[in-house]
Amino acid sequence: MFCTLDRPGTGPGRILLALLLLVSPALALAQERVMTLESALQAARDNNPELAAARWGIDIAEGERRQAGVLPNPELSWEVEDTRKGSQTTTVGVSQLFELGGKRGARLDVAGRDAELAALELERQRNVLRAEVIGAFQAAAQAQEGLQLAEQSLRLSERALQVVQGRVRAGSASPVEATRAQVQLSEVRLEQGRAEQALTIAYQQLAAVTGAPMVQFSRVDGGLVTDNSIPSRTLLLDRLEQTADLRLARLQIDQREAALGLARSQRIPDLTVSVGSQYSETDRERINVVGLSVPIPLFDRNQGNVLAAARRADQARDQRNGAELRLRSEVIQALTQWSTAVQEVQTFDRAILPSAQQALDAATRGFERGKFAFLDVLDAQRTLVAARLQYLQAQAQGSEARVRLERIFGDLSLASR
Repeated sequence: MFCTLDRPGTGPGRILLALLLLVSPALALAQERVMTLESALQAARDNNPELAAARWGIDIAEGERRQAGVLPNPELSWEVEDTRKGSQTTTVGVSQLFELGGKRGARLDVAGRDAELAALELERQRNVLRAEVIGAFQAAAQAQEGLQLAEQSLRLSERALQVVQGRVRAGSASPVEATRAQVQLSEVRLEQGRAEQALTIAYQQLAAVTGAPMVQFSRVDGGLVTDNSIPSRTLLLDRLEQTADLRLARLQIDQREAALGLARSQRIPDLTVSVGSQYSETDRERINVVGLSVPIPLFDRNQGNVLAAARRADQARDQRNGAELRLRSEVIQALTQWSTAVQEVQTFDRAILPSAQQALDAATRGFERGKFAFLDVLDAQRTLVAARLQYLQAQAQGSEARVRLERIFGDLSLASR
């Protein structure tokens, strides 16, 4: 059976056209493959190998904790005295080591601290990964904007060259000005090539941090938005103690203290108890054997390990103090950088960019009417391009400052509440 499509306005033809109109945007979006910040963060959480490696640290610490609580195995021994037949004495025994001085409890304490360290290290790694993804995403967005800016500059240069060539043909401009316009166009094309290369590198870096070997998106969406709601310095500094870095530093002190307790417990010698049975071929008699053995701590009292563990604990305390100073300074610097970037972006939005665009439009119109030289147009064009570049740099500075704080506090929207 055959069917024919009606005119688009009626019948099945109209239905098919409506379906095509609905499906076409979805198909175009699927082909474009836009990467958003949320999708980048989710991909990194699922696929980043460094984060996956950090997750294994928890299982490793759990295995070590289990092993720390295991009791020593008993030992089975067999001994023969006098290998001549008929006069042999055979002894079979079992010995068990009993740990004294709280060694097992000290080992469990150290292993428990190690498990807590692994969990905190995973949290810190998540914060670092989040910051790296945001930084790579913002770098990709900046490179994307830079390429758009280069393309806009290329269109401006091409338009300027057309205007100059028209005036040269009309005899109202010197051919030298056409040469200048051609040189300017060549320089802008080179700049566009560098912008394309920078965009390719930024895309690849974003793909790598999300755990993808190749770029699987065509553009990013949602970057380079300078947030004006800067968190309070006092609030962030007050919450510095809650950050993963400082909690990790404090826990390292506890872990070193636990290691010191383990080293001190090892100064006490362990007791080995053995029981067995001895049979004499000569006497045709079996007797029971019981023995005790204890090392004499005459030379080795674990004094070197105790000293090293004590100094490691002192080292951890100094490292914690140094981490606090470093993080406090990092927060203050990042907040200052963020505040400066916000002010610069607002100044560019309100005054610099509109004025630079008006100056270029006025210079172009004046050149077309013969009131200005082409050098004035070039100067106005370069001023606008430079202002746009500085505008992008100011936005990037604000994004970089936020990333530095995200690395310390994790999700900044939660930390600043």
